[in-house]
Amino acid sequence: MALGANGAFLFVELLGGLLFGSLALLADGAHMVSDVVALSIALFAMGLTSRPASARHTYGLGRAEVLAAQVNALVLLAVSAWIAFAAVGRLADPGTVDGAGVTVVAGAGLAVNIGSAWLLGRSAGANLNLRAAFWHLTSDALGSVAALVAGIAVLVAGATWVDPVASLLVTVLILLSAVRLLRDTSRVLLEGVPAGVDLAEIESALLAAGGVDGVHHTHVWSLDSEQAALSTHVQLAGAPSLHDAQIRGDQLRAMLAERFGIGHATIELECHECNDDVVLGLERHSRS
Repeated sequence: MALGANGAFLFVELLGGLLFGSLALLADGAHMVSDVVALSIALFAMGLTSRPASARHTYGLGRAEVLAAQVNALVLLAVSAWIAFAAVGRLADPGTVDGAGVTVVAGAGLAVNIGSAWLLGRSAGANLNLRAAFWHLTSDALGSVAALVAGIAVLVAGATWVDPVASLLVTVLILLSAVRLLRDTSRVLLEGVPAGVDLAEIESALLAAGGVDGVHHTHVWSLDSEQAALSTHVQLAGAPSLHDAQIRGDQLRAMLAERFGIGHATIELECHECNDDVVLGLERHSRS
């Protein structure tokens, strides 16, 4: 629904910018182009992430939505650079702007953006793909506000200089959302510790669980924007049987899922501390 609404209004906004001489409308129209691209990418990525795991992709294609979000962030950066370049040139010579036409088109664009952003915002949650599309629409809505203000300023006071200034404000808003998206997607792709997860707190919780003498070589990363994974070595107290050790491992995994939302936990159970040199050597070999 959001894709259809933005795709239909895109041509109205670009045509209005050309007819009424408004850079703010053209900038908002260009941003709406990026919205259509972003929503198309988001829709395609959602199709990929719904595919089940396979022998080739054992975790499925969950990171397709992270890649889509990163592509959308780069599109946002490109759009903001184009708007800024055009706006600086118009500061010296704002040209003729039809305030009434700009006001009408910008108002209609604002309604489309708010409605579309509301639709996505209801279900975005922690999904980076939907968040990327949501930020596209939100920043575009703010761009429509800027264009609306520019139209009213021209209509009421003949202040054509407000049009390029409004475009620069749109650029700042776009840059902020793009940088935020790049930061979040890069954390996932570089397998950083997920936002809101404290590695030291996880190890403390494992140690405090009872029957555990030590925890080491703990790694936490994101499978996608919503699923965290963990691997760790846990040294159990005493010398439990294989059956008892397995039960204890299941209890620890259940605790990690309940307290930290980690649904994929690989725990190597030990009855004595392992050889760090051997483990580190195996990890280096695995990475190479």
